[in-house]
Amino acid sequence: MHPLISTSELASRLTSTKPPVVLDVRWRLTGPPGHESYSESHLPGAVFLSIDDDLAGAPGEGGRHPLPEPADLQRTLREAGIRDDSVVIAYDDADGSTAARAWWLLRWAGHADVAVLDGGFAAWTEEDRPVTAEVPDPEPGDIVVTPGAMPVLGIDAAGTLARHSVLLDARAPERYAGDTEPVDPRAGHIPGAVNAPFAAHLGENGRWLPADELAARFTALGVTDDRPVGAYCGSGVTASSVVLALEAAGRREPAALYPGSWSQWSRDPRRPVATGSEPR
Repeated sequence: MHPLISTSELASRLTSTKPPVVLDVRWRLTGPPGHESYSESHLPGAVFLSIDDDLAGAPGEGGRHPLPEPADLQRTLREAGIRDDSVVIAYDDADGSTAARAWWLLRWAGHADVAVLDGGFAAWTEEDRPVTAEVPDPEPGDIVVTPGAMPVLGIDAAGTLARHSVLLDARAPERYAGDTEPVDPRAGHIPGAVNAPFAAHLGENGRWLPADELAARFTALGVTDDRPVGAYCGSGVTASSVVLALEAAGRREPAALYPGSWSQWSRDPRRPVATGSEPR
């Protein structure tokens, strides 16, 4: 399944005899909670999942949003009504990067039929498509989580990849450069990492860029088919959108995600930190 789905295609699928499972994963780093927005209005039938509570493990040595335990993730996805043969569509109300975390987790869990709504909640409402405040009560699903279908980087592998190949840092340029750091212990980036801000995946209309434009962007960042590629961000959420964008651009092999990301790296005093706008 293509990693992105248009509003018109989703609207058509929602009226089919077997509609997709829709996940509302609205989230903001500094609040307010996404569930408040969900309670006001959401796509018909959408189930809310929390990045903090449902799509990540407990924060700690592994970072602020480590991968959830497979059994916990399976229980969450089943409660959302996801079956092994379900098509799943995730959306947020920002730039698609949070929805990409849900997309990536499902792919990592072995579920291939999942996509992100292009343009998200904003695109849906701009087109006057239906929304509701009604909270669904889905029939429990039977999805079996089999982790490992998407490549993952540990902290040592992330450092090695940055030195010898391409590790993309999805954070905003000022966080990458170390000019500011709102949440993590140290400012800067993993030495050798290349800045690839997740916000640049979108065009002025709020939709994801066409495949050829995404491909050109990544080529300019040093990505080639014969070089291993990985991605990280603050805590492994927005970096998922880099993985998705690379796939949408036509990359055959999925990029590896470093789930611990800067929240894990920066808390370890043994790990070197680089600053400035150029990789070191």
